[in-house]
Amino acid sequence: MEDGQTAATGRKKSTGAGKGEGHAANTTALHGFSTAVQLLQQGKFDKALAAFEKLEAEVPTEFRERCRMYATACRRQMQRTRLKFETPEEHFDFAISRLNTGDYEEARDEFAAILADYPQADYVYYGLAVLEAMLGRTQECLASLTQSIELNPRNRMQARVDNDFQSMLDDPRFTELLYPEAP
Repeated sequence: MEDGQTAATGRKKSTGAGKGEGHAANTTALHGFSTAVQLLQQGKFDKALAAFEKLEAEVPTEFRERCRMYATACRRQMQRTRLKFETPEEHFDFAISRLNTGDYEEARDEFAAILADYPQADYVYYGLAVLEAMLGRTQECLASLTQSIELNPRNRMQARVDNDFQSMLDDPRFTELLYPEAP
């Protein structure tokens, strides 16, 4: 039997050499990961993105997907800060594009941003109502649609034929909102 082999298996025994090196590399990578997350939280998206991209090859496997996810979030935030809208309608179109691609949280954020500057924008409340209907959030849908109709009664007619409200058709409150004159 060679020096360093076990009697039972004949395989080489681990001497522990190199073990500290791997641990030190993991510790350094995890510290870098923590620093990158802090940069992201501070809104320093360009620096955080560079850090996450560099870390992807250095962190343990279980952190790689998280680095990719955070890098994507940085790119999205960097793109978002570059977007400037000439009109609230243009901003609304962008919010609807987020809704149509299934990015519901970003769509909601965009709707909220428009309403912060234009609280009388009936079409934004209508967009929120559609979003809430798509997510099955009945109460929120009804509240947004009510606000939209109060600001612009023509939205009632639009909602009557809008397929985005299919999930709401069986709710008597929805019917009452759209057909208040019915007995």
